[in-house]
Amino acid sequence: MFACFSQATLLSTPLVQDLAAIAEAGFSAIEVWLTKLETHLEAQGLAATQALFRDHGLRIAAAAYQGGLLFSQGEARAAHFDHLKRRLDLCQALEIPVLIVLADFKQRVDAQMVQQAIGSLKQAAQWAQAFGVHLAIEFVSRSSFCTCLPTAMSLIEAASEPNLGICLDLFHFYTGPSKFEDLALLTTERLLHVQVCDLAGVARELASDADRIFPGEGDFLLKPILQLLAQKGYQRAVSLELLNPDLWQAKPLTVAQLGYAAMQRLLPDSA
Repeated sequence: MFACFSQATLLSTPLVQDLAAIAEAGFSAIEVWLTKLETHLEAQGLAATQALFRDHGLRIAAAAYQGGLLFSQGEARAAHFDHLKRRLDLCQALEIPVLIVLADFKQRVDAQMVQQAIGSLKQAAQWAQAFGVHLAIEFVSRSSFCTCLPTAMSLIEAASEPNLGICLDLFHFYTGPSKFEDLALLTTERLLHVQVCDLAGVARELASDADRIFPGEGDFLLKPILQLLAQKGYQRAVSLELLNPDLWQAKPLTVAQLGYAAMQRLLPDSA
């Protein structure tokens, strides 16, 4: 496995500046924030953007994120799937192997709605397969459904597409009902991306993305999980994702350097 830096950690910084900071800090892999990337592409175009990543020596491990696919219907569903196609085009052009799909269940669900979500997930995966892209489902601890690893895995198995898998965000793992033994469900084929952060001084039931802090500064037991994933043969990215507005106000290079140091401690052989 290798260390990666999520652009969500520098969400307010323009792409040109954050790539420079991330590369200077020592990272060689990045998780792109799609809206930031798309804004840059509108102004600079594809060729210049490809050159920018290449010049900084940064490979793109994954792209975050796509929502709205699982429950939308009618015109809204058509719009979300059209949006998905444009993003799959982008992933193919920039050789992004993994697109993260958020399990954004914002309403109470029943068995029929779950079956609808599985059908939509299956169709989305089939579209992605045509572009050579994997879809990684991220369960969300504050959703009304799919708040834990077992449920996310059950949706993936029900959809039964080879390019579907899990984005394991350890913030949602620890603030939701997932348990350490649930990690036994993961296989190297299904685990596509890992995101890490930490938490301190906040009850897990009340924690929000804004409370994320650098790994090693809080209470999450991250190393045992990463050791287990290594034993399973996981070789993809471990991405530092801190959706913390306080960090967005700091100097990008300082944040990236602190992040690199934290990832070196967490993954001393690969950061």
